[in-house]
Amino acid sequence: MVMGPLAGIKVIEMKGLGPGPYAGMLLADMGADVIVVERASASTGLALASSHDVHARGKRSIALDLKKPGAIDVLLRLVEQADMLLEGYRPGVAERLGFGPAVCQQKNPQLIYGRVTGWGQDGPLATAAGHDINYIALTGALAAIGEPERPVPPLNLLGDYAGGSLFLVLGMLAAYIESKTSGQGQVIDAAITDGTASLMSVVHGLSGMGLWTAERGSNLLDGAAPQYAVYQTSDGKHVSIGALEPVFLEELLTIIGADPGIAERLSDQRQWPHIKEQLAAIFARQSQQEWCERLEGSDACFAPVLNFEEAAAHPHNSARRTYINIAGQQQPAPAPRFSRSAGGEPAPPRREGADTDQVLLQAGLSAAEIEALRAAGVLG
Repeated sequence: MVMGPLAGIKVIEMKGLGPGPYAGMLLADMGADVIVVERASASTGLALASSHDVHARGKRSIALDLKKPGAIDVLLRLVEQADMLLEGYRPGVAERLGFGPAVCQQKNPQLIYGRVTGWGQDGPLATAAGHDINYIALTGALAAIGEPERPVPPLNLLGDYAGGSLFLVLGMLAAYIESKTSGQGQVIDAAITDGTASLMSVVHGLSGMGLWTAERGSNLLDGAAPQYAVYQTSDGKHVSIGALEPVFLEELLTIIGADPGIAERLSDQRQWPHIKEQLAAIFARQSQQEWCERLEGSDACFAPVLNFEEAAAHPHNSARRTYINIAGQQQPAPAPRFSRSAGGEPAPPRREGADTDQVLLQAGLSAAEIEALRAAGVLG
């Protein structure tokens, strides 16, 4: 039995990269029946094989060649029975292929049609190519991250997945709730630039209060402040400190044996470089593990800096089962957690087109129709 708070909701995900598949995974983790429409031919570019893609877990897969006659008719048969569709094509591509929002909502007026792109559906850059690094660059986020000398890309988490996928899912679920009152679907325009700009709201707020400058590496939360920074340990590893509040800072300074007068000197930003040197010298005296033994579990706001393999083995993550193993592959467990309608462990990823016949039979196509479509090259 499919479980989770979204059990019973049907989602069509048009195969794409990054934000779309991750958004589909989040919906599937919460119990939605997500059907991925794969390319009928082999994946190209940066796309992973679905059977090895964590983002494909818990989903079903069909393969359609959308450029073959009859393929769009098959897709629209699925649309008629779906609650949501999500795609990550450049603006206008879905329309040219024949399954844009107007066509789909004519078939299913209550359909929630989610679109995730880098620049959005309109604007001067809408049709230009780009990736996460470009989108966060345009919103002020990249300029705020890194060392004073240069920005440092924070993987592709901030733009693609936080600014894109999460806002897409938020918008689609909100629209689905609204459709139960209005009886109408709508189109969600989830631009990574819009979402990332929203994530920067705290910076705009602090700036408005005179507490943030545009100069990278000079602010409380960008690594400049000694009490909110990363320090190297004697074994070449690192630890993180986030002792912003006075009571937490006092505990940190006491445990590590630092000068308690540091707390008062922090109010003078000109003192920050010298204080960081003092703290760096202290943390360099012991290994990461030794600092864990002294600081973990305290109110000093401390955590070791772990790589993704080390993170899975950490006692806290292990106790909470933050990471799970599915078909021999370690990966993050579904999040968030639900007290009453938990979705259980996701099913392993399926290979491309593994569920084509099952999905199309459930959509009302006959076995003869499916074989005819396969013979015509519509199905992969």
